[in-house]
Amino acid sequence: MASSSIGHVTIDCADTFTLGNFWAAVLGHPLADDDLPGDPEALLRLPEGPALLFIAVPEGKAAKNRLHFDLTPDTSREEEVERLLALGATVHEDHRRPDGRGWVTMKDIEGNEFCVERSQAERDAWNAAHAAE
Repeated sequence: MASSSIGHVTIDCADTFTLGNFWAAVLGHPLADDDLPGDPEALLRLPEGPALLFIAVPEGKAAKNRLHFDLTPDTSREEEVERLLALGATVHEDHRRPDGRGWVTMKDIEGNEFCVERSQAERDAWNAAHAAE
């Protein structure tokens, strides 16, 4: 049976280098060496899964994303939200629950929505604490 694989997830944006560097900092991997300010595209290769390709477009973001990233941090969700705020992201909607579950919807520096979920360690701790219920 024939099939395809995803080579890139392409993100339209105003400034490929700046947005690419934001996501490079979020994901902990650098942009390609030949990406420079003002380039019409920038590439962020990841060790697993498809690369992120940032493409300059003239129009701005006009509506809610139809596709977004759900980030699972290697630290706590709260620590990751604080780190992302320091990188320039903003909180869009807070869906954290008093019992520790939930997520935070954020926006990157060009207004694209993404979510920060609990870490695997936080999920495991919650499941262990509630296993007897």
